[in-house]
Amino acid sequence: MFHTQSDVVFVKGLKVEAVIGVYEWERAITQPLLIDIAMETDISRAAASDDVSDALNYKEVCDDVSAWCQAIKAKLLEHLAGKIADKLLEKYGCHKITLSVAKPTAIEQADAVGVQITRYATVKVNELESAADNSQSDDA
Repeated sequence: MFHTQSDVVFVKGLKVEAVIGVYEWERAITQPLLIDIAMETDISRAAASDDVSDALNYKEVCDDVSAWCQAIKAKLLEHLAGKIADKLLEKYGCHKITLSVAKPTAIEQADAVGVQITRYATVKVNELESAADNSQSDDA
């Protein structure tokens, strides 16, 4: 039987200054970004142990995301969001990531504009076969 997790570690309103935008003047300055991240992952080990070494380190996540935003220097929010989600899935072993990136100063009449994406970890075929085998032995 497949077991699904609905545990989420989140970061809300991470503020990052980064080069972002398509116009020449935007490439010469940094602009504020607001980032929300929801990472679906299994927190049962940390919940049981009460040990930070068993937890997903959200300080490290914030530091990584800030550094990636500054290094990527994307033109489009869509590109930046996709790259960050891929890096988070790869580094932190989450099952699912929902990420929003907003530019609060882009449109004067709006509080912010931005994108929200959801990405899933890839499951390898041998992992599915192993889970199916375990499910069959549990049913026996």
